[in-house]
Amino acid sequence: MSKEDWRSPAAYDYAKTLESAGLAWEFLRRNPEYGADYRTAADDDGADARAAVWGLRFPGGP
Repeated sequence: MSKEDWRSPAAYDYAKTLESAGLAWEFLRRNPEYGADYRTAADDDGADARAAVWGLRFPGGP
């Protein structure tokens, strides 16, 4: 885990260089509902249906 202070604006300088897909991923990986759906889908045959709610196919971990 990073030791950077999450409250520091400097910790988010990288976000200024993100393209739309990278920014979307930053949102999703911090979203607790997405994380819960991802974990459930990992053990579920209905993963594609859960992923469709998010408009993707669970390409990576939360």
